[in-house]
Amino acid sequence: MTQKTLRICEKGHRYYKSSDCNTCPKCEKDNKPTEDFLARLSSPARNALVHEGITTIEQLAQYTEKEVLKLHGIGRASLPIMRTALEEKGLSFRS
Repeated sequence: MTQKTLRICEKGHRYYKSSDCNTCPKCEKDNKPTEDFLARLSSPARNALVHEGITTIEQLAQYTEKEVLKLHGIGRASLPIMRTALEEKGLSFRS
């Protein structure tokens, strides 16, 4: 078993992690959107989209499903959530 080490983020939050990931769980929770399609997604999927610069449903509609699936952090389980969010706005993935 990998030993957890104490980490302190830029904001001073203290947390323990066993992986190389430096994401602070407290900051991640505080940064989670409460509205829009990003709020429906898992953290890895949301982070992948934001890292790619996709922060609005209109921006998401400019991508194909295949392009979105290539992003690290996006899995097949996220596609139905994104499709539904697009359909609610009368949009769809690019063909």
